[in-house]
This record gives sequence, structure tokens and C-alpha cells, in this order.
Amino acid sequence: MHKRILLTMLAVPIAALTATAVLGQDKGSVDPKPLPPLVNPNDPDLGADELFGRVTSPARLAAHSIGFYGKGCLAGAEALPISGKTWQVMRPSQNRNWAHPDMVALLKRLSAKAHEVAGWPGLLIEDMSQPRGGPMLTGHASHQIGLDADIWLTPMPKQQLSRNEREEMSATNMVRADRLDIDPTVWTPTHLLVIRAAAQEPRVERIFVNAAIKKALCREAKGDRSWLAKIRPWYGHDYHFHVRITCPPGDSACTPQSPPSDSEGCASADLAYWFTDTALHAELSTGRPVPTITLSQLPAACRQILSAP
Repeated sequence: MHKRILLTMLAVPIAALTATAVLGQDKGSVDPKPLPPLVNPNDPDLGADELFGRVTSPARLAAHSIGFYGKGCLAGAEALPISGKTWQVMRPSQNRNWAHPDMVALLKRLSAKAHEVAGWPGLLIEDMSQPRGGPMLTGHASHQIGLDADIWLTPMPKQQLSRNEREEMSATNMVRADRLDIDPTVWTPTHLLVIRAAAQEPRVERIFVNAAIKKALCREAKGDRSWLAKIRPWYGHDYHFHVRITCPPGDSACTPQSPPSDSEGCASADLAYWFTDTALHAELSTGRPVPTITLSQLPAACRQILSAP
């Protein structure tokens, strides 16, 4: 049945897919301009995002994830090619298709797996990390050490997208207008299969989704449900799911996150907060600030990463 639904989705033109897209989703540029030079790059109060956001190439060092997911940097990053048989990179102008080689390998493997187990044509992948990781000027507090990636819940079209489509196309919002459940006109059984395939990867530690998507997964999952423990509700994940992998084995510079509990997280009490007026209002608020991190607040090795060839 899921293949029939997927074929129906693929028959819809790209323009129609964007009709239910999340309002305000960041778009890229087909003609990106370099950022202007900093007046005082040695200012101790300067945000590290201003420094890392201006670096366009990786540090030619052995691969290391340095620090924590929300406070660190990346050495020896690898770029995910912008096109593959079962994936395409969105917003290439932002130059965020870099990651630790382990994450690049996982995305390639997952894209093929999603095609095999769900009939999913391929993954549309947006933000991973910057060439040397670190804080970003826009969009994220995490994604700093090359172990995070955002994957759209819109299936990849059969054709290769143009540069303009990659920069301008919006993903499909999976959440109902009242924010209390998924939108049944766009959510399909294949979405569960793709997310489950990601969660069943041994290196995947957490997957962040909108609470309405978590609710739907809890309701629809059959058989082995242990993978649901990795699915965590979080703000702003209406149109994509955020995959986070564990620190690379033996990489002592990487600060691990506490592993998730074994609980499915599907009890009413587990999800109740996310559907309160407080949480729903916070989710709909725009411009929630990301705290500024200075270079001195990052691990000392990040200074070397910035200056490395």
C-alpha cells in the first residue's frame, strides 16, 4: 500500500508540494555573495559564528569531532556530493553539506536503505555542518561537530533538481494546522518506514521530530518498537527530521551526549507538555535567538582548526 501512496505523491508537481510548506523556511541563493571581511577578527567578544561562517574549506587534518554537538568544531570534514543516485543536497549555496566522514557514510547508506525498504526515491538533505563545523550564523545551535544532519520529509523527485529548485523549493509541512497531529493529506506510511530505517542504524543516537510526528509514529508503529526510544520531540521539525550520531569510536576530543532512555516515550505523560498552549506558542514564535558563543567558549583546539590550512 505504501508504494501506491508514494507514487501518488510523486505524481504531484513540485510547485504543488510547496503549497503546504512551512512558512518562513530559509531559502538559499543561486548567486551567493561572500561575507564582508571582519573589522576586528581578534575581538574577544566576537561571536564564533562570524569566524566559522566565513571559512569555505575544511581543515586538512585527520577527522575529529571536537567538543559537544552545540559547542565545538570539526577537523578533516568530508563533503557529501550534492547529487547521488539516492540523495540530493538542498540549499548548496549555504555550504553546509560537510560532516565527519562517519556521518557522510551513514547518509549514503541510509539513502540506499530508505529506497530499498520504503520505496523512497531518495533523500533530500539540507543542513549538515560547515566546513570546519562551529556555530552557524543562521539556523542552528547544534550541527557544530559534524555529527548532525537534517533530512527533508519530502521524497526526492525522480529527476535531478536544478540549482534554482534546490535553493527555492520548500519542503512539505507534515503537521496539521492546529499543531495537534500530523496532516493526513501529506503524511504516509512510508514516512514511518524512512524514519524507522534511520533510527535502526546503530550509530544513530537521537532523531528529532515535531511532537505531532512523534505522536503519529507512536500510534502507527507495529512489531519491534524499540527504535521509538531514539525519536525525540523538539521545536521546529515540521518538515524534516534531524539525525544525530554518536561520537566516533576512540575520538576523545568529542564530548558524548547521555544516551536516551529505553522508554518508547509514547505515554500520554511523555507527550503532554508538547501540546500545551505554552509549548505550541513557543513553537510558533519566530526569531527565537540562538545564544552567541565566542571563540574562547569553544574547546581550545577550535582556534587551531580555524587557522589550519
